[in-house]
Amino acid sequence: MPQDPTERRVVVTGPPRRARRSFGYYRPRTEIDEQTTLGHTYVRSLMRIQLRTGLTVFAVLVLLIGPLPLVFAAAPDARRLEWAVLGFGLYPPLVLLARWYVRRAERNERDFVRLVEDR
Repeated sequence: MPQDPTERRVVVTGPPRRARRSFGYYRPRTEIDEQTTLGHTYVRSLMRIQLRTGLTVFAVLVLLIGPLPLVFAAAPDARRLEWAVLGFGLYPPLVLLARWYVRRAERNERDFVRLVEDR
């Protein structure tokens, strides 16, 4: 018994309408690029740790430089001591603090990239 040509089924092939997500595999980089909630959380955690590093450096600077006017006011006759402290005594701690900050910030970024790239 031949089929009626009007009852023939037509199969249409084309790209899927929805991309299927495989379970257990996700790309944090695409989450960040698409600005999803998870991507926002990743970027926010990086910004938070960088802010914490910057505030730590600022606190150390305040503790290091803040009391200097009081020390200088206590000894008004020691002009040479002031210049020695400002010129030579303060420079090495500032360089070490700046070096620590840069290394810490780079380590934070490296850890973030490792988190995003290798999963």
